[in-house]
Amino acid sequence: MNQTTTPHPSPRWYATILNAAATYNLVWGAWVVLRPGDFFDWFDLTPPAYPAIWQCVGMIIGVYGIGYAIAARNPLRHWPLVLVGFLGKALGPIGIAWNVLQGDLSPAWVWITVFNDLVWLFPFAAILFAAFDHANRPAVSTDDQPAERLNELMRTHRGDSIASLSVDRSVLVVLLRHAGCTFCREALGDLQKQRAGIEAAGGEIVLVHMGDNELDVELFESYGLADTHRISDPGCRLYRAYGLQRGGPGQLFPLSVWWRGFSAAIINRHGFGKLIGDGFQMPGAFLVRDNAIVKAYRHRTSGSRPDYLELAACEVTDSQVQPLAC
Repeated sequence: MNQTTTPHPSPRWYATILNAAATYNLVWGAWVVLRPGDFFDWFDLTPPAYPAIWQCVGMIIGVYGIGYAIAARNPLRHWPLVLVGFLGKALGPIGIAWNVLQGDLSPAWVWITVFNDLVWLFPFAAILFAAFDHANRPAVSTDDQPAERLNELMRTHRGDSIASLSVDRSVLVVLLRHAGCTFCREALGDLQKQRAGIEAAGGEIVLVHMGDNELDVELFESYGLADTHRISDPGCRLYRAYGLQRGGPGQLFPLSVWWRGFSAAIINRHGFGKLIGDGFQMPGAFLVRDNAIVKAYRHRTSGSRPDYLELAACEVTDSQVQPLAC
């Protein structure tokens, strides 16, 4: 299987934002170092007893500007520099707000955090999200093929293919999120509970995941699914062939998912794990018979929760069957 990594150049505005931040920080830092009393004079504040400390703050801010200028050359590669800046811009306003509320600082200090931190916070967050997206993209296969062909070529850890398993019977193909996701673990828990009913209806379960069949076997063992057919698909070829997309913020992190995630991870004790695979890949479940889709469930959000037993128990009619190349 030939694979190559397709470059994903960052939008031009990433570099524009970082260059603007670099210029602002260098200018602001130089102003504070060279004229440390201006801010206090403008807002009629008591000047610091040790102006050199305030000048050191200006020097630190200026050094951040050098980092942003470096990051602007390749924002996705130099994301750690953006992360350091983002943390400072997130924590700085919290510290100033706390001290203003406590009466230890004048409200005039809010202007500092508005221009130094808040106006940059969301653009930096967007760059970090894009960098995480870029780092998680799997190597793109140069020989992607239709799903029915991949169903013949790709084998489970037991040596069978989806195509052979689906001859004259139904196969429930469950394409999971990355193994560290609590919703992936919740899905395994649901399959563990519904497995007897699925098999009683004549169905066979095939799990498609992005990890390694041998290295990640403990996860499947913990849910009593170690003997279930498993296909390792780190390149996400089957995911693409089955029409499953990579999710954006609205699919991965909507407000409706936060409570679902807390409930699955903490209340139901599925927890979290190490990210193995593409953290942006959306999951899905498909009922396949004679190498054709009988029914499909494509998750609308990362927290969507299908009823696998209902999906596996649907009756097969000619009108329901559709080609797998979708």
